[in-house]
Amino acid sequence: MQQTKTPTFKQSILAFAVIGALSSTAHAQESEQENISQAAEKTPEVNTGEANKDIERIMVTASKRLKGLQESPVAISVVSGKDIEQAKAMDIADLQTLVPTLRVTPLQRSTNTNFSIRGFGNGTNNTGIEPSVGVFIDGVYRSRAAAQIGDLPRLQQVEVLSGPQSTLFGKNASAGVINVRTMEPSNYLEGNVELGVGNFNQKTAKAYISNGLTDKLSVSLSGGFHARDGYTDSVVGLSEVNDKDRWNVRGQALYEPTDDVKFRLIADYSEIEESCCSVENSINGPTTAAVRALGGIVIDETDDFAYQSALNFDPDNFVEDGGISLQVDVDFDGYSFTSITALRNNDSGYFNDVDYTSLDILNESGHTEIQTITQELRLTSTAEQDLEWMFGAYLFKEEVITGDTLYYGDDIRNYFDVLMAAGGATGLLGGVEGVYGIAPGSFFSNESTINTEFEQDNEAYSLFANFDYHITDKFTAIFGISYTNDQKDISIEQTNTDVLSQIDLATEPTLYGVPIGYIPSLAPAVPVLEGLQFLPPMLELPNSVEKHKTDDSKTTWSLRLAYEVNDNVNLFAAGSTGFKASSWNLSRYTNPFASDQAALESAGIAQVNQSYGGRYASPEEATVYEVGIKARFEDGAFNATYFDQTIEGFQSSIFVGTGFVLANAGKQSTRGVEFDSKYNLTDEWSVTLAGTFLDPIYDSFVGATGLNGPVDLSGQKPAGIHEQTITAGVAYNFELANGSYGYVRADYLYESETKLAENVPDSLTREVNSVNASAGLSFENGVNLQVWVRNLTEDEYLLSAFPTPIQAGSFNGYPTQPRTFGATVSYEF
Repeated sequence: MQQTKTPTFKQSILAFAVIGALSSTAHAQESEQENISQAAEKTPEVNTGEANKDIERIMVTASKRLKGLQESPVAISVVSGKDIEQAKAMDIADLQTLVPTLRVTPLQRSTNTNFSIRGFGNGTNNTGIEPSVGVFIDGVYRSRAAAQIGDLPRLQQVEVLSGPQSTLFGKNASAGVINVRTMEPSNYLEGNVELGVGNFNQKTAKAYISNGLTDKLSVSLSGGFHARDGYTDSVVGLSEVNDKDRWNVRGQALYEPTDDVKFRLIADYSEIEESCCSVENSINGPTTAAVRALGGIVIDETDDFAYQSALNFDPDNFVEDGGISLQVDVDFDGYSFTSITALRNNDSGYFNDVDYTSLDILNESGHTEIQTITQELRLTSTAEQDLEWMFGAYLFKEEVITGDTLYYGDDIRNYFDVLMAAGGATGLLGGVEGVYGIAPGSFFSNESTINTEFEQDNEAYSLFANFDYHITDKFTAIFGISYTNDQKDISIEQTNTDVLSQIDLATEPTLYGVPIGYIPSLAPAVPVLEGLQFLPPMLELPNSVEKHKTDDSKTTWSLRLAYEVNDNVNLFAAGSTGFKASSWNLSRYTNPFASDQAALESAGIAQVNQSYGGRYASPEEATVYEVGIKARFEDGAFNATYFDQTIEGFQSSIFVGTGFVLANAGKQSTRGVEFDSKYNLTDEWSVTLAGTFLDPIYDSFVGATGLNGPVDLSGQKPAGIHEQTITAGVAYNFELANGSYGYVRADYLYESETKLAENVPDSLTREVNSVNASAGLSFENGVNLQVWVRNLTEDEYLLSAFPTPIQAGSFNGYPTQPRTFGATVSYEF
């Protein structure tokens, strides 16, 4: 465990940021020329001006209009493509080292990555749950993590919007938005080729080329691959775990037949096939002795970061993701029209050893196919007037087909025999089978499987409007309203050949007319067997009693007030609401609601050993109130926001070993401050400092999944949310006499200690103190050299933790990546 930072340390850093940024007001000038970054694809183009100041004006599209970052009354963090390249952030997961309000947590498979903003976020592993943080790439919504985690394309910038953004970004943005903007094709020849190597036999390659085919048509093509050996060694002679093996290709065409019309066509495809993910043994419970008694290997828990695995086969994960989108922009007299049409397909699958020992106890495979069609339409005023307006509609249609299969391995029967003997049952499984008149070898046969198949059809639409009213030259009121309707239709089928799970142990059997509960040698078997019925048969949907459709609708709003104090300082106050529709539990732990029990039993369709819990979680409804300051000066910039944010009905998904329990938290809230600052010490030296300070709490959460079953978490702090997060960076940019230039930079991430999950012991916590560094040289002939290192200090912490499947008392965790480093050489023209 790393040494915990004191409150004085954290408060001192915040005070330094505020004092350092505000002190630069002494250097502010009455006017300054500004660098204006390239316009976003959803807005008219803005010409780039020459600059004689060090702090450029950053343009964002948080309001779907091109505005300066400092003038936008939205809590937003912006990371430029240049910073991403210099810091060698290779995918969205690496962005958290640059944006303190964002947390990205890779988990069980390559397809499972959780995004959270201000501590709010969900959507991992369970395909039925769309994330509360919406991810958009060039205006197109990516509904699942499997479609978001590929290597980053040629970027313009990434905007991270904090708080609910449902008014403008439609469905499933109740906690925030990650808005990724890539570069448009250029109308002149330019390109770049990059090759890289690193430790763990890492090899990377990227290429990009763009040119104008005519004076009206420009095209670009980019692609790359990323390969690396795993960093977790097998103790039984298998391959390493946590390798990289991914490639992507992306093509664009930009057609501008007139000055007022623009078409942007994008097509992309990527593949990932990796052995993911590294799992360590945090706590080895009493069942470890049974594994070792059978000659199995369980990795010792004394060293969480030995990076060793004892799997009995190599895990395999694959993702195939692709899509095409067409954006049309047409300028009319006083207004513009925008249409974004997209079709995306995502196929993924996996085959994993999920007992995490060298015995062949339990294996799992799964597949998911997602097809998504989206359409966005907008009319936006462009004339300079007191009242600016925007009207829009968003259509969404998605089909999800997913399923998984549990396979009982060759050692599972012997494993449970040992556990029963340890529990005092001398008859073992064979003896109990005889009592029930079942063929020997039926319980936990290595031919037993549990296959569950799900299908979800989702149709949704949003109608939205936004109005900017300039009350004076300095004071603006912005009002937005949106109506969303979301409908889902679910079907569930299961084939369960586990014989034991289909026996009603509550009806006590007899041996020669004597209840076995009175036979000393067999009596202990009954409670032990009940504990082994970990996956009873599932009641399928549709059926004659249960609801298998949801139809949710909600009107959300936002009101923002922006006041320009002077050319350098802007103040804002805001309130907004967000909405995310019902999420269905598409995992093996989906069960009827307890309120349906009587009707199911009356209809005679309740399954043997029927469990009750819940099929779906009701909608999330978010509310946030904010006040903030945005200041930009000659040598620096400072932004800060105080917020009070709540989510009613937060959709909590907890992994319990063989499936997910999905439930609504009554109310979860957080108050806090987030800030970011940049200060140019000299022409060469610059520093950045940003942070988020939270006070999260479950205002009410009765029936949450805890360590030993359902608990009341009301009044408790949620697990997995860092109360303090700080990022700091320092960069040195220099020029050489021959016209070459270069940089050296370091980035630091601190996250305070937090418990990893609600249903793991309090001793399993995470605290982060990580440093990344890089340096580069660019020569006049177009050659660029770069060296980089991530996790320079070899910080060791767990990303998350979970109870080990069918090994009561044991817990596993996902260790962070060890130090990685490498070098690249590129040529641009």
